[in-house]
Amino acid sequence: MAQSLQEYAEWLAHRDDLIWPIPPALVVPKATPFLKPMRDVAAVTFSVYGTLLHISDGCLLFDHEQQLRMQIALDKTIKEFNMWNSMSRKPGAPWEYMLSQYRNILEDQRMSRKIAKGEKPEINSVEIWKQLIIRLQKNEYHIDESFYGGLDDFSAKVAYFFHSCLQGVEAMPEALVILNKLGERGKKVALFADAQPFTLVQVLRGLSSQGTLPPLSELFTQECFCLSYREEVRKPSMSLYERLISRFEQLGISPEQILHVGTRIHEDLAMARRFGMKTVLFAGDSLSMQASKKEVRNPDLKPDRLITNLNQLAEILD
Repeated sequence: MAQSLQEYAEWLAHRDDLIWPIPPALVVPKATPFLKPMRDVAAVTFSVYGTLLHISDGCLLFDHEQQLRMQIALDKTIKEFNMWNSMSRKPGAPWEYMLSQYRNILEDQRMSRKIAKGEKPEINSVEIWKQLIIRLQKNEYHIDESFYGGLDDFSAKVAYFFHSCLQGVEAMPEALVILNKLGERGKKVALFADAQPFTLVQVLRGLSSQGTLPPLSELFTQECFCLSYREEVRKPSMSLYERLISRFEQLGISPEQILHVGTRIHEDLAMARRFGMKTVLFAGDSLSMQASKKEVRNPDLKPDRLITNLNQLAEILD
């Protein structure tokens, strides 16, 4: 039977022939936490990259401006999945040809998304690799379905591998500690994030490095997840916030009872505030935080609370 994406990620982690990038050391911005306790919070939602996960470059990237980074990631991917024999024999290195194909599909995805005016489309990395693999299959490329699964499952594994080669990812300090505390206090916890099909796997792998994970159903309220790749729009699209709120309302939780934690004011927290949610700015990583002094002080934009360590949420909700 083919491995799940989670099992595949575990298998990769135990291989000693692969070298993975690691994110740079955390640099915490100069900020003063504001931890005044809050009442009537029934649910806590988290952005992922830059919040629960520390990632190189501060956010998930599809294409890196440093060509060497793309070269290394693509070269490793081509070799790992034996793609070269089915690639067109054009002048230049294999990764150069793959990069051209990859960028063309990426641009097509950006241009072809039909969404409502004012919404921001999301790109699905798995779909990019699926199209690339279909092109390879036209030149007799073979997928080992007994190990990787069919085309969709295989594309997800290739996307995970490529992004793991492109950017280092690890859990933020105290991430598992605060999630366990929230669960113990009866809070509903969900991911509300710009994300990809492999994001939850990255989250769980990062958290598992900090201790033993409880069952997923005890860690998160999965029916309230609102992830951009599923919804096909990313923050700050209004429809994303509407869908999140609708899912919590089905559990009897109003927007005013939801506390959202993120690193970007203009692109995330300000919109959550407009919908009546409480907000926390996580100032724990200079790479990911997008919040100017002007925004923090603006009464129409400023978050309700500010933390520099995830475990400080426990004090706010005490």
